[in-house]
Amino acid sequence: MGIVAGLDSSPEFTRIVVCDADTGAVLRQGYAPHPVENAEGARPSDMDPQAWLLSLGEAAGGGLLEGVQAIGVSAQQNALIPLDAQGNTVRPAMVGGDKRAQVSAADLIDALGGREAWAQAVGSVPQAAQPVTKLRWLARTEPENAMRTAMLLQAHDWLVWQLLGRPLRRTTDRGGASGTGYWSAATGAYRPDLVELALGHEAALPEVIGPSAAAGTTPEGLLISAGTGETMAAAFGLGIGLGDAVVSLGASGSVMAVHPEALADQSGMITSLADATGMHLPVVTTLNAVRTLRGTAELLGLSDLESLSDLAIKSTPGSHGLVLLPYLEGERTPSLPHTAGTLAGLRRESMKPEHLARAAFEGMLCGLADALDVLRGRGVDVRRIFLLGQAAELTAVQAAAPSLFGAQVVVPQPADYAAIGAARQAAWALGVSQGKQDPRTPPVWQGAAAQVLDPGEELAVGQAVRQQFVSVREQTHPGAFRA
Repeated sequence: MGIVAGLDSSPEFTRIVVCDADTGAVLRQGYAPHPVENAEGARPSDMDPQAWLLSLGEAAGGGLLEGVQAIGVSAQQNALIPLDAQGNTVRPAMVGGDKRAQVSAADLIDALGGREAWAQAVGSVPQAAQPVTKLRWLARTEPENAMRTAMLLQAHDWLVWQLLGRPLRRTTDRGGASGTGYWSAATGAYRPDLVELALGHEAALPEVIGPSAAAGTTPEGLLISAGTGETMAAAFGLGIGLGDAVVSLGASGSVMAVHPEALADQSGMITSLADATGMHLPVVTTLNAVRTLRGTAELLGLSDLESLSDLAIKSTPGSHGLVLLPYLEGERTPSLPHTAGTLAGLRRESMKPEHLARAAFEGMLCGLADALDVLRGRGVDVRRIFLLGQAAELTAVQAAAPSLFGAQVVVPQPADYAAIGAARQAAWALGVSQGKQDPRTPPVWQGAAAQVLDPGEELAVGQAVRQQFVSVREQTHPGAFRA
């Protein structure tokens, strides 16, 4: 079919990959950081969207897009861009997990009648990062800007609109819409009443188009696909499907899996997102993942996580009875926002640095296994787990994860999976437009190069370690997981 490009506009930079539309082979790549004026180096909560266009132009320099027939756009999620009636930005985009909006999240939960009401309405409970919560903050804190707001876009919506020359029609996709807090993955429809509840008045919303649909064509004839959020694009770039889950090891952790239907979760532990193919991506988040490892490394006087991993390997499964409940900053799964971490099983023989190091890895992974069990308990099939994040490369993680998770673990080689997913979406839309591709079936691209780890004979040992963790968790926090 030719060549396509995927553009990923993350919170800090733009990456572009140019791929063969038939195989997915990466032919060329481009990169540029977003221009940010911030002397302290901290990422701002407000961002001028024009910075995204500037870095896009720089990343695409040197003829990178020559011969490209279609472009897909992935971008950071939760960035809210309020526009006035003329399509101009009312204020800078509100990006990231904006702590300013925490009180607004609580306000919205109460205003609709509680967490269960939100879970039933849109499949998620308001959090500080979500666009619906930022709207509430805008109405309370900047009422004049709130009154001027006539249209709401997210980052990938805005970039697609700019690439198309700012047409009257504005579009989004199911994946991006599902994270707003005012679109339901279960019904496939907006809840404009929730926009009004948050903002104080109605606002226009982009049209949600299908996964293989085109948002439009540029004056030069370049097809632009629907676009999607980074999470959905990365899942699409990895090629995950039914039976697959992705465990992401950041400072916090997340577990998501492909499922054929939306899951409404009254506890709010599951966020019901849509994916980039027409399926669903239920997500469960933990507050403590790699931050558990970093804290333990600091306690033991180690300079990096590799040293902590090397030390942990000197111990044995079960850490000589040491169990770390890694709730160092409270926890979301289970819902224990005001608790602290717990170290149990201290005996004379277990009080060695290598056992504490091992307990940190096992505690982190068992916390993520708890998140996996939340999904499994709702009927989500998990047979293969993709492990992402820098910590996924650590020997101690790879040694323990398969048996603790009770499944095959796949560790993909580092790559720009969100950009690759955006390119795959572009190839899909291009193929459909040419009559060469089924609109219900995405193109089959070569899978990610990866290391595959099986539990094997260690499964029974790993499940015993997991049960040890569960026993300590239940003794310390009885009923933390409601049936």
